Amino acid sequence: MRILVVEDEYKIANSVKKGLEQEGYAVDVVYDGNEGYDMASAEEYDVIILDLMLPGLDGVTLCKKLREDRNHTPILMLTAKGQTSDKVDGLNAGADDYLVKPFAFEELLARIRALTRRPVNGGQTILKVGDLELDTTAYEVKRVGKSVNLTRREFALLEYLMRNPGKIMTKDQIIAHVWDYDADVLPNTVEVYVGYLRRKIDNVFPKEKPIIHTVRGFGYKLGQNSNVKS
Repeated sequence: MRILVVEDEYKIANSVKKGLEQEGYAVDVVYDGNEGYDMASAEEYDVIILDLMLPGLDGVTLCKKLREDRNHTPILMLTAKGQTSDKVDGLNAGADDYLVKPFAFEELLARIRALTRRPVNGGQTILKVGDLELDTTAYEVKRVGKSVNLTRREFALLEYLMRNPGKIMTKDQIIAHVWDYDADVLPNTVEVYVGYLRRKIDNVFPKEKPIIHTVRGFGYKLGQNSNVKS
């Protein structure tokens, strides 16, 4: 999952970035509202963490502009203010959730997980595709009940594919959601990591149908019933 943090307090922004990266997220950070708007408009994100008080565009204005642009990325608003009116302003602007500083990182993480689950998983923490199961909170993967050990990047890639079962995901889409903006990633990098996943998800389960498929010229597709080449 890829997250944009728009926060002008460097210490908070960099602390959030470090913590989220340790949890396996790809994170981009900007420190003013104008740059935040540009990044949110140009790149694909799964969640935007947005401070209310920013230089340039303030958080409420930025949020309104994104919603006017039909950008429906979940937005978590951060602020040092706790008054009801500030919360109402943020939510009325189109924010999906609100968190008052100072906050516990564990609460921030829980709210991010809730936001990323809403569109496709109805609040579930367990993703299932065929006999493959991924726990988004325990960071566990199992196939036919047997544990599969993945690196954080492999886990992030598999989670993205499992959130889009049966859909063809291009290399560009995968890069946009699994790696951050500054990462030096080539299309071949995606092939390498898909290969890593295949060895751990498909190759070690020879009695099971392949679940990771290559759609030549397009990208990759996750599912046990597929007519495309694996």
